[in-house]
This record gives sequence, C-alpha cells and structure tokens, in this order.
Amino acid sequence: MNPSTIGGINKLPENEKRAIYARYIPKELIQRFNLPELADNRHLLQFRFAPGSSDVEMRVYHEVGFQDPLLYAHLTDTLNGQIHVLLYILNDPQAPRFDVDKMPDGSPTRFGTLRRNIEAERAALEYGLAPGQVRRGLRLLQPATTAFEEFITSLGHDMYYVEPLYYHNAVIFERYGLAYQMGRRRMEAIHTGFQAGGELHQKLDDSNPFRSSQAANSIRLRSWAIHDGILGEPFTNVTMYKRVGRSADISTTPGCEW
Repeated sequence: MNPSTIGGINKLPENEKRAIYARYIPKELIQRFNLPELADNRHLLQFRFAPGSSDVEMRVYHEVGFQDPLLYAHLTDTLNGQIHVLLYILNDPQAPRFDVDKMPDGSPTRFGTLRRNIEAERAALEYGLAPGQVRRGLRLLQPATTAFEEFITSLGHDMYYVEPLYYHNAVIFERYGLAYQMGRRRMEAIHTGFQAGGELHQKLDDSNPFRSSQAANSIRLRSWAIHDGILGEPFTNVTMYKRVGRSADISTTPGCEW
C-alpha cells in the first residue's frame, strides 16, 4: 500500500522516497532548463527527509554548485495527515540576485522575517520584486500547481494546505483558487485599511521607500508596506487550503492591481 503522508514516505528507502517526491517537479521546469533524469541525481535534486520526520525539504538546481535552487519546497503533515506546504519558491537563475535572505555578514534573515537587510530590500523593491524574493520568479506557478495537485492525488488526497509567508502570497494563492482556513477577515480588513481614509492608507506617508503613497492600489507595494511593519504586527495567522480541481473564487482585494 502506498503511503499517504510525508511521514509515511520518509520511512521508505531513500531511492523510493526520491522517486515519489520527484513527481511534484513540474515537467515544464525540467524542459525549460533541459534537466537530466533527476530522481537519482543527488547533485541537482537534493532532499532533507530524515526517517521518522514528518516533513521534507526539496531543492532542484539547474547546475551543480549554483547558489540558489530553481525550486525550493518545504512540505509537512498536518495533525490529521493532510499535506501542508510551508514554503514554495521558484527562482529564475538568469535574473539578478538580491541578498534579502542574509545580512552583509552572511547571517540569515529568514527572508526578512527575523531581521532585515534594508539595502538589499530597497534594491529588490526598485527592481520590481516582492518581499522575500531573492530573484525574479519563473512564471511557472500554474504548471507547478498542476504538478503538485497530481502528486497530492497520487497520495490519495483531494485537498492540501498552504502557509502564505507574505500578504502578496495570500493574494496570489486566492487567484489560483485557494480558500482560507483562517485569516480571510484579516485580509479583508487589510484591504479596507488601504482604502482612502483608512488607517493603513494614512500611514503611506513616503517616510521610506517601503511606505510609498502609491502602495494603496498595488498588491506588491502593499506587501512591502506590511513587511515594513505598517500593520503594527507581523503578517501571521493566515492559512489557506485548496481542493484539487476546484477554485474557491475568493478575492479579498477587488479592483487592486499587482
């Protein structure tokens, strides 16, 4: 019987674990970078999946020794055995890199949630990136979602959970059909706060690049303002879920552009 959880997969021999987890690499990513067979390639496809653990980290590289993976994913099990995506990143290796993930001395920032490399963040903002991005994305989220849902289905699930690390992640996930397990009212309140006369709108005072007066009508710039602390607290307590093959058709940001 095939395992249905991350914890179950992690009990398998390594070659079996690798073969199962390699299923959720989108074929479009493999084709774009002309990647070789990955399941047995321990240089380009790297895992952290200790026996007995209920989570897995996967990194897919386009060349050996490159600083950033094309794809990074961190999955875990929920308490009732559902799959929970903690982090999912697609990087364009040909785009410029911005060191928002580390301080000048090399210490980690946890993508700006622990500490912030302000100079790198300003440069990333000016380049057009959103909070947490070290490079431009690959615009492969749709095929990546399809591949992931096929993986989920192969494990016997019809839904999965996602943790949006930033405000803009939650909005993007809405647009890909996800619903809120918790946090929808918070998202709606944030949107209201950015309307003319709202509490958040009034804080867009151009006091620094992250609090641009232009941010009220931009998802990306709102996310930078929230990352800069405009809410007065971190962006947390938002969890989303997706039913395979269905769209929730939710929008907490009507009329707001990227």
